[in-house]
Amino acid sequence: MKKVTSVFWITLAITLSISIWGVLSPESFESISSGMMSYISIHFGWYYLLVVTLFVVVCLYLIFSPYGKIRLGRHDDKPEFSYPSWFAMLFSAGMGIGLVFYGVASPVSHYIKTPAMAEAGTTEALEDALRLTFFHYGIHAWAIYAIIALIIAYFTFRHGKRGLVSATLEPLFGNRMNGPWGKTVDILAVFATIVGVATTLGFGAAQINGGLSFLLGIESTFRTQLIIILIVTVLFMASAYSGLSKGIKYLSNINMALAALLFLATLFLGPTQYILNSLTHSVGTYIQSLPVESLRMAPNDPEERQWVMDWTVFFWAWWIAWAPFVGIFIARISRGRTIREFISGVLIVPSVVGFLWFSAFGISGINAQKNGVDIAGLPDEQALFGLFDSFPFSIVLSILALALIGTFFITSADSATFVLGMQTTNGSLSPATSVKFVWGFFQSAIAAVLLYTGGLQALQNALIVAALPFSLIMVFMVISFYKALRKDRIREEKNPSKHH
Repeated sequence: MKKVTSVFWITLAITLSISIWGVLSPESFESISSGMMSYISIHFGWYYLLVVTLFVVVCLYLIFSPYGKIRLGRHDDKPEFSYPSWFAMLFSAGMGIGLVFYGVASPVSHYIKTPAMAEAGTTEALEDALRLTFFHYGIHAWAIYAIIALIIAYFTFRHGKRGLVSATLEPLFGNRMNGPWGKTVDILAVFATIVGVATTLGFGAAQINGGLSFLLGIESTFRTQLIIILIVTVLFMASAYSGLSKGIKYLSNINMALAALLFLATLFLGPTQYILNSLTHSVGTYIQSLPVESLRMAPNDPEERQWVMDWTVFFWAWWIAWAPFVGIFIARISRGRTIREFISGVLIVPSVVGFLWFSAFGISGINAQKNGVDIAGLPDEQALFGLFDSFPFSIVLSILALALIGTFFITSADSATFVLGMQTTNGSLSPATSVKFVWGFFQSAIAAVLLYTGGLQALQNALIVAALPFSLIMVFMVISFYKALRKDRIREEKNPSKHH
């Protein structure tokens, strides 16, 4: 395979070593990774809350500042993709499968099983359930993605740098980013991507299996999940082979059409008026409580603080660990947009879609629970199918849901092989198909190994441990970006004719 870098071989070796450890000694892998994770969330919870709030503030500042006019690319660059395709692709890569997996399960859980501070099953717990789900999937999550995507797009398309995380740190650290330090940064980004995607593939296989088991009584076994992973691997390899403007674009558009269909069906078959009232009310309480929730550490209430660690800190670390993959992919599809247009699009549109989705599915799930359907008693991967079972046309809806999980599954894996290929061929914007195939194979193999050893939880822990050093890299990226932006603006003011 020509043109792969040492980052490819080193990351592959690290990933294989961790997978072999997971197979040979799952207990020690689980206990060490969960020990590290709980240490990080206890001692660095405050840091995660501060750093993610900083990313939100930076994004809001850039929307309203004069820097918003700067284009991600040359001054005559036009966006490569239309708005609908752009939104569909960034959404499919960024959160698709998570919304389907947790759309019903998360709000129902906060209402009945894991309420923040209210008594389970009360009106207060119900109001908290939707507001906190919005908080964990809303503007903060997308600000993390937006920061990485914006900075990589800016340096790649405007300054002609390689599409690597390390290249964005050159204004700060100079040529040191071309040596071992730069390699270390890129290895960390690639490792976080592999682990994040393998976890998603594991979740996706478990949910498709959960749906088949709920509908057809097919048992949830490793063999079934392995077959699902093999079928999906063949499909996303075919999509990867057809390239960015065909495979991922078409599949993302299909995703959005299927998601819109399921959303509308749930909105109208569920308690429509109740959903719309809850959506409106929860958006209001979400906006109102943003400053408090963003920095809520509860230092004097151990029980509340534990909830913040288990949920908010976990989610922030999860999104940071996913940021290299989603961020680099969003950067790749965003050439030609202005900073203002880019951040508004990445921050606001997916957050609003998430609010609509969680309102329809979450409130329908809570309503079904109140009417005697035991949604909370089902495993997370079956909660959606449990809700559909209480609707008319349940079989049709469940089949559509399985198709949607399948296409989200394929687009996530496809965009990840693209990003991994890019990161391990020195930032090439069109990585060789052979490199994408190698990464595709290893992603699926790791997901299968983890499902076999019951190691999805351990991998989730590893992901959160990897997020801590990567969050520091993101802070340095913001400083480096600001330094380059100021230079850019001074140059524009001196030579306005060249830039308009």
